[in-house]
Amino acid sequence: MKFKHLDEKDNMILDHLLDNGRLSHAELGRFVNLTRAAVRERVNGLMEQGIIDKFTVIVNPLKAGKSMSVYFLIEVEWSLLETVAETLLADDEITSVYQMSGGPHLHVHALMDDQEHVEHYLRKLKTVEGITNVHSEFLIRRFKEREGIQI
Repeated sequence: MKFKHLDEKDNMILDHLLDNGRLSHAELGRFVNLTRAAVRERVNGLMEQGIIDKFTVIVNPLKAGKSMSVYFLIEVEWSLLETVAETLLADDEITSVYQMSGGPHLHVHALMDDQEHVEHYLRKLKTVEGITNVHSEFLIRRFKEREGIQI
């Protein structure tokens, strides 16, 4: 995906950073045929515009001991939706919380150690005020996964 409001060099810089966010400005410069200083200015500009939100590390959950990737559809009372979302955000297991259209419910992703951990967490969810129902599914296989967007 190319962004029309960005020039070719900015698109190329983003493409390389999406592939390897640890590239130095000098390395990026060699890839896009710009000086290190010019690349630094462009990267800083992309950050100031909010196009680059942050630089981060992606941890492989399986290798870090999290063998269960679980998705929850959590139905909540409208009046407590924000409170329930904030409660979920405080839990280390939770990686994503989304409010979706169609009704008062949240789509939630969590990384768990094992089935016992999932069972314990489900029991915990039943005690949260405002949650009216919980549906859960666990991931069997990933066909495609992507952080951010590809350029």
